[in-house]
Amino acid sequence: MSCRSVCPYDCPDACGLLVTVEAGRAIKIEADPDHPITKGLICGKMRQYQQTVHSPQRLTTPLLRTGPKGSGQFAQISWDEATQRICSRWQEIIAEHGAEAILPYSYAGTMGLVQRNSGHPFFHRLGASRLARTICTPAKDAGWKAVMGDTPALDPVERSKSDLIILWGLNAVATSIHSMAATQAARKRGAKVWAIDTYRTPTCQSADQVIIVKPGSDSALALGMLRVIVDEDLLDRSFVAANLHGFEELCATTLPECSPEAMAEVCGIPADTIRDLARAYAAAKAPLIQVGGGLTRYANGAMTIRCIACLPAAIGVWQRPGGGLFCGTSTGAAFPLHRVTREDFMTSPTRIINMNQLGNALTSLDSPPVMSLYVYHSNPAVIAPDQNAVIKGLERDDLFTVVHERFLTDTARYADMVLPATSSLEHPDLYRSYGSYQAQRCSGVIPPVGEAKSNWDTFCLLAAGMGWDEPFFKQSADDLIDQLLAEPNDWRDAAITEQLRLGEPVLMTPPTSPRGPWLTPSGKIEIRNDREPHPLPCLLPTHAEADGFPLRLQPSVSLYSLNSGFNERDDLLAKRGEPTLLMHPLDAAARQLTDGSVVTVKNREGELELLLQVTEQVPQGTVVSEGVYWLDRSRSGRGINALTSQRLTDRGEGSTLYDVAVEVSAA
Repeated sequence: MSCRSVCPYDCPDACGLLVTVEAGRAIKIEADPDHPITKGLICGKMRQYQQTVHSPQRLTTPLLRTGPKGSGQFAQISWDEATQRICSRWQEIIAEHGAEAILPYSYAGTMGLVQRNSGHPFFHRLGASRLARTICTPAKDAGWKAVMGDTPALDPVERSKSDLIILWGLNAVATSIHSMAATQAARKRGAKVWAIDTYRTPTCQSADQVIIVKPGSDSALALGMLRVIVDEDLLDRSFVAANLHGFEELCATTLPECSPEAMAEVCGIPADTIRDLARAYAAAKAPLIQVGGGLTRYANGAMTIRCIACLPAAIGVWQRPGGGLFCGTSTGAAFPLHRVTREDFMTSPTRIINMNQLGNALTSLDSPPVMSLYVYHSNPAVIAPDQNAVIKGLERDDLFTVVHERFLTDTARYADMVLPATSSLEHPDLYRSYGSYQAQRCSGVIPPVGEAKSNWDTFCLLAAGMGWDEPFFKQSADDLIDQLLAEPNDWRDAAITEQLRLGEPVLMTPPTSPRGPWLTPSGKIEIRNDREPHPLPCLLPTHAEADGFPLRLQPSVSLYSLNSGFNERDDLLAKRGEPTLLMHPLDAAARQLTDGSVVTVKNREGELELLLQVTEQVPQGTVVSEGVYWLDRSRSGRGINALTSQRLTDRGEGSTLYDVAVEVSAA
């Protein structure tokens, strides 16, 4: 039997899947050929997803810690005992410290609207601390909003009309395969493709021109190009006059300091290259810039987007199909998510703790201290910044930690209680994409493995254990999905809503145009925004510039993993190999390091050992490590986030995971 499902992982595509099921087991995963975005193409990670679902490493019963934290020593217990122990301990903590001493921690291990958000109503009702879930790309969103307000993103299918596509900080081969497929199709039709990045990623192999910049210097390249466009009168003056607020002031204040020669020093490419890029960009009929998330994970992340957003505005490409800037779609208004999150359950607003500063929260926060951590669909021991501080916190004997997971992850090893979680094939949900405007509902296509329970079912069980009698916690996940679909709105008419109810993939349409009118307070594209700390786009420093270490570390993505996901798959681990550091030959020679040797990478946050690969794939002054590994794959018991800090972006309170300076030496 073949059943429709959806990829649950944190990827912009939300691919449609066809799952072949026999005797309650998934035996084959294929791409849905009739899906409007997937079109029969899924990544290599998901083509064998059944190996994850039915892995012998799956957790199938609740576990109680019997050994030291971190040892992974547990004994099986029943769900009844697990629920009783958790609720009893929480009631003790609330009585002694207050409910804010309990902290939930989750992010995007599943992207379904119900299962991802089902902890919100529980912890709002509990009165627990809230989590600022900002580890990924809030700076990108903040930068877009500062310039474009609530103007929706253009429909990425317009890429077919573009004659120049710039993949800026986007390793699309690894993180957005359908964007890459559409880009390659446009290239075959004659469009030029540029890749702008900090090293030669796999995506660069398919570009007509590759521009390698210093980490965190993308705003300098954008402003240098803009200076050329202004100096050489390559503007669309009528569009600028009618649609831009503050552009003349930018030209008078910021741009005089942004000559190609000055910006060349900052971003590490020749001034003539900046001129050539600006001229070619302005000459294109419908150039499209698509930005990734990595270039915003610096101290200047939001400002970088503001600077890049000036380029399509200056040459007026917003009025041309196929032209513009694509940062990602937002379909939040298409579904009444408040019906799931239920902020109204809070009797009063509780404190907010930033997930990027979990280490500080667990080791130094008081009034009250965090006395219990509940982790679901996330693995903070590996993915959170400043890993040493996080693990120090997880080692606390007085911290009551509960982890709801499919596998015994590094975080689960530090738990007092581990609860077995379902995979996406074992529970219903409603998914939406952030790389297009598509959405799809799916059902559980196989029974739960062992005694695994979904996020929603687990929180309902805990609500009962706490003695709550609200009808809300007695509903099913399908009941919540039905509520999200109960009323059509401007995004989806009755016909689309009915398709969603039936589990069919749909494409929605924003109720307003991405090409104006501009949904900003001024009604114009706001080059100047007086609500921002820096009203005009400008150069801002990165954190790493002041750290005093000579090399810039880029913790990049891998083709064979997604954040810490898929580390349970031996087939993918074999393709990845062991954790490796990529270094330019001149940097290696200066340190007397040889290819294949083991090196120590260190800074103020910590250190770890990696296998060295000497390659011209990375520029001099930059080192790269691809992918996040579980710690059992590490030579030193630490991962790449032992080197990242808890510092935040300029706007959006995002992570600065790419804003890292290090030194490397022989191990």
